[in-house]
Amino acid sequence: MAEITAAMVQELREATNVGMMECKRALVEAGGDKDKAIRLLRERGLAIAAKKATRAANQGLIAAAGNGKVGTLIEINSETDFVAKNDNFKAFVKTMADKALGMEDNTITESTRADMAAKVAEIGENLVAKRNIRYVLKGPGLVATYIHLAGKLGVMLELGCGKDATASSPVIHELAKDLTLHVAACSPKYLVPAEVPADVLTAEREIYAKQVTGKPANIVEKIVDGKVSKFFAQVCLVDQGFVKDPDTSVTKLLEAKGKEVGDTLTLRRFVRWQLGE
Repeated sequence: MAEITAAMVQELREATNVGMMECKRALVEAGGDKDKAIRLLRERGLAIAAKKATRAANQGLIAAAGNGKVGTLIEINSETDFVAKNDNFKAFVKTMADKALGMEDNTITESTRADMAAKVAEIGENLVAKRNIRYVLKGPGLVATYIHLAGKLGVMLELGCGKDATASSPVIHELAKDLTLHVAACSPKYLVPAEVPADVLTAEREIYAKQVTGKPANIVEKIVDGKVSKFFAQVCLVDQGFVKDPDTSVTKLLEAKGKEVGDTLTLRRFVRWQLGE
């Protein structure tokens, strides 16, 4: 049997917010496997959802650029937070985001080596262009970006409509801004329930089923279905309660704003980046 150390118990506690004794019991039962222990705790209703137990060590910034029809996010990492807060570095990252806006193949890490090397020599600290992504409108609509927490978090989404004229409406621009704020605050993992991987959904259903005991199979199925609906409302953007009005889902918000402008509005895609993920 694997030795269960105090450090292992503490790590599980930080990941689940469950008491030390329950964490130790779960680890013993799971043979020291943290993921299995988290699942055991969730099955017992002790841990609602596993949190990330590790924190990103990377420093740096996320920056955005866009013009409504094209948008981009880029993350550039530095060794220290001191450099990340430097105005020179901030300006450099924004310049790189502007360059990435015109790069069709998302290869900023390959095509800007000279810029990166020059900045490394200037700052005296290693810099890494970690990732970038570029959205181009797939039809009438608007690409919106949002940077939060002084460059620690970035959001980009594509809001679609049926008519070209709708995209210029102040209502749509305000809605796009609100939706980027929502994504930043509510951290959805998927756009729609259909995007949830089958294995993830199966695992959730199994956990919910084990939380219900002593009831007929048909009742268990209904309870599990209800819990799955709540799961979708937690992780799927269109099913989440809008951050400014939790009683209204994002889908209902889109329908209401669509009626206001006389068009059909849809969310086509989104991305949410946390620095160092």
